[in-house]
Amino acid sequence: MKKIGLIGGMTPESTCYYYRKYIEISRKKFRKYEYPELLIYSINFRDFFMNPEGWEGRKRILINAAKALERAGAELIALTANTPHIVFDDIQKEISVPMVSIIDAVAEEILSHGLKKVLLLETKTTMSSGFYVNALKNKGLEVVVPNEEEQEELNRIIFEELAFENLKSKRWIIDLIERYAKEEGVEGVILGCTELPLAVKRGDVSIEVFDSAEIHIKKLIEVASQSI
Repeated sequence: MKKIGLIGGMTPESTCYYYRKYIEISRKKFRKYEYPELLIYSINFRDFFMNPEGWEGRKRILINAAKALERAGAELIALTANTPHIVFDDIQKEISVPMVSIIDAVAEEILSHGLKKVLLLETKTTMSSGFYVNALKNKGLEVVVPNEEEQEELNRIIFEELAFENLKSKRWIIDLIERYAKEEGVEGVILGCTELPLAVKRGDVSIEVFDSAEIHIKKLIEVASQSI
C-alpha cells in the first residue's frame, strides 16, 4: 500500500480526529493489526493562522510541509482541513506525489447518496470566499451557506470553542441545521470544518450528515490500497 502523508495541525484537534478515523476505518477494512503506513507533519497553528502575509505565507508553510512529507517517503498526501484547500492546486504543483482533495471526496460521497441540495458549514473564510461552493456546484450540487451573521457565530464557535474541544454550542449548531432543512429544503449537511464532527453526529439532526474528515480519510485509505 502507498504510504500516506497528512499535513496536520490546522487545528491539532482535527488532526487527532483524522488519526482516530484512520484507525477505525483500517480496523474495518483490513486484517487484525494491519494499518497503512502513515506520516503526519503537524504545523505550528499559530504561525499558520496568524501569518502576517496571509495566504501567501500560509501557502509556503503548507508547501514546505508537503515537501518534507515527500522526502520522508509519503506517496500520497492530504490536508487535514477544508479551508487550506484554497491553495490545494498550488501545493500539488510543488510536489511530485499525488494529493487527494477533500472537496472531491465529499462531492463523490454526496452524489453516491443521490442528493442534490446541501448545507455547507465551514469557517467564514471558506463559506464566504466561494472556492468550495463553486467546486461543489461544478460537480452538479446545489449548495446553501448560512447568512453573514450565522457565519460569524459559527466561525467563533469553531476557533474559540471546538478548537479546544468545548461543545457548549452544540445545540446552536443543531438548531441552525434543522432550520435550513425546514426553510431551505436542504437534504444533507456538510460538516466542512473538520472540528464540527466533534459536536454534530449522525442522528443528531433529521437530514443526512456528511463528515468531511471521515469521508476524506476513507478515500485516502481506498486510494492507498489501490497500489497493492
